[in-house]
Amino acid sequence: MRTTRRHLLSVLSAATAALGLNGRASAATKTPSAAEGPFYPRPSMRHADTDNDLVRLAGGATQAGGEVVYLQGRVFNAAGAPQPGLRIEIWQCDVNGRYSHPGDRQRNLRDTGFQGFGHHITDASGRYRFRTIKPVPYPGRTPHIHVKVLRGESLLLTTQFYLKDHPANDRDPLYRRLTPQQASALSMDFDEGGTVSEARVNLIV
Repeated sequence: MRTTRRHLLSVLSAATAALGLNGRASAATKTPSAAEGPFYPRPSMRHADTDNDLVRLAGGATQAGGEVVYLQGRVFNAAGAPQPGLRIEIWQCDVNGRYSHPGDRQRNLRDTGFQGFGHHITDASGRYRFRTIKPVPYPGRTPHIHVKVLRGESLLLTTQFYLKDHPANDRDPLYRRLTPQQASALSMDFDEGGTVSEARVNLIV
């Protein structure tokens, strides 16, 4: 994994958010929650392949359309301790603005090469990582990625990530409910300097 200035600043930010000035653990603000939305895919709706690479289905001949990106970060508790073994789920629309969900009635064709849903288990340092596409807008919504965090069967967090400074954010009904601090905590700021863009969003649950 490339080590970038943004990577280092993000790690430092997460650490300082969970530590008091005297170096002792203190309560940190939990990542804000958001609506699940209507297109969370139930198990029967998912592809057999539900790994952390949403860009290519197992056995598929073609890669999904759209701009390929990496989404990664770490998960902490309010005391600043990394959280290993958590299941991170993401789901989002494809490059045509369609969800892999029978309830999505838009007329655009679905991208059959896009997995649409994936999961990853946090490692010993609380890290997660996905290969996916940069989210796109569709009628009524700014670009976003849905996220769930679970410990076993217990749901810890449901939220949504947004593109930092996207012009449609201020017209989005859910984004507009966020305070500036909440919006910052849920923003994906993609580093365009490498071969593949990447963003880091740390979570506190």
